[in-house]
Amino acid sequence: MDRDDQLELYGRLASQLKAAHTRVRTLQVPEGVRMALTRQLLVITAAAKHDLVGAARRLERFMDDLDEGRFPASPGGTDRPDVDGSS
Repeated sequence: MDRDDQLELYGRLASQLKAAHTRVRTLQVPEGVRMALTRQLLVITAAAKHDLVGAARRLERFMDDLDEGRFPASPGGTDRPDVDGSS
């Protein structure tokens, strides 16, 4: 991947991460689920520093999970939101 392609991917990934954070922040889910999702996004962000392409793939899978209503369980609890994102 040449420098221009890499810069373009960085820009796209940054924009997508920003949108993902906004989406997670507005989800109607228990706070523990929101925290777990936010941690996942932070891990993807950190991974982008070392593996840009891998981080882009991880973010795509993360967004697919959100689209399908697959959320992590709240830490220490069993409260999981419904598929439509309501609790």
